[in-house]
Amino acid sequence: MTQAADSPNRANAASGLRFLTELIGWTATPWALYRIHWAIAVAALVLLIGLPAVVGTPGDRPFDPPVAIPGASLLLLVLLEVAAAAVAPWFAWPTWAAVVATAPPATSLVLEQPRHPWLLHHWITTRYAPQ
Repeated sequence: MTQAADSPNRANAASGLRFLTELIGWTATPWALYRIHWAIAVAALVLLIGLPAVVGTPGDRPFDPPVAIPGASLLLLVLLEVAAAAVAPWFAWPTWAAVVATAPPATSLVLEQPRHPWLLHHWITTRYAPQ
C-alpha cells in the first residue's frame, strides 16, 4: 500500500473545533433519540463514539488506526458526525441552546475543507496504486 502524506488538518484550530463538534453530537444525539427508545440512543452513541475510535484513514491521525478504511469512507463518517451535531440539538434542547450548539459544527465544516480533498485523494491513491 502506498503511504500518503499526513493529513493537513492534524493539530490546528479545526481539529479542536472538530472535537467540540463531536462532543455536541455525542451529547445531543442520544438525548434526542432517547425520546424514541433507549436502545436507539445507545446504538447512536456506539456509532458516534465507537466507530471513529476503531476505524480511520492512515496518516489522518498521529497513530495508525486499528482498522484502516479509505479516506472517502472516513469522510462520510465525519459528515455523519457533523450532521448529528448540527441536527440533534434542535430536537433535544431549547431553541437558544440549539442555536449556540449549531455554530461549532457549521464552523468545523468550513475550517476542515483542506482535510476533505486530502481524504478523497488518499482513497484514490491507495485504491489505484500499483501493487
